[in-house]
Amino acid sequence: MTDQATHDRSFEVLHAVRVKGLTTDAVLADFLGVAEDGLAPYTGPLVDAGLLLRREGRFAGHTLTPAGKEAAAERLTTDTETRDATPALARLYDAFLPVNGDFKRLCERWQVRDGQPNDHTDAAHDQAVFADLHTLHDAFVPVLREADLPPRIRRYADRLDGALARIDDGETGAFARPMNNSYHDIWMELHEDLIVSGGRVRDAHDEG
Repeated sequence: MTDQATHDRSFEVLHAVRVKGLTTDAVLADFLGVAEDGLAPYTGPLVDAGLLLRREGRFAGHTLTPAGKEAAAERLTTDTETRDATPALARLYDAFLPVNGDFKRLCERWQVRDGQPNDHTDAAHDQAVFADLHTLHDAFVPVLREADLPPRIRRYADRLDGALARIDDGETGAFARPMNNSYHDIWMELHEDLIVSGGRVRDAHDEG
């Protein structure tokens, strides 16, 4: 990988960490669509420049420094892919909002049943939730593949595909478990990305 190729993706790294907050290596690799063991050429120079901070521990990963937050915000305003995609991003945001409400209700059905925490002993109930998730996914995710969208937005389609495949393989935590690169995690990242990329401020209207 050349230095130029790495430099060209520095905005994507900063933007991903801005969207996610503390970003594990696995999630950052997923954001970028690269192998986890190939992250160092992307993150190392940004750490050296004082824009990223590496954290270790149970949830090891990267966060933005104050200078990194400023750089991420400034780079977004000058990113040509984002600027050129303004109409497509607006269309996607309008399509996302009503589906976001549907997705939140699906998550509630997964987590709560008959007013009590779902103990997941009723397989038929859980399978019905998953079936409805498939329906939502099949209807919405193709919109994320619109050619006019920035590549970083289009990658959310592959990421959601991957989370759904994990659910289908029996990994139920891939639906809504926090800090698990779950479908819910990725969905929230997409929501935040659309708000940030559109220069919006989150309010009640954004919740769908």
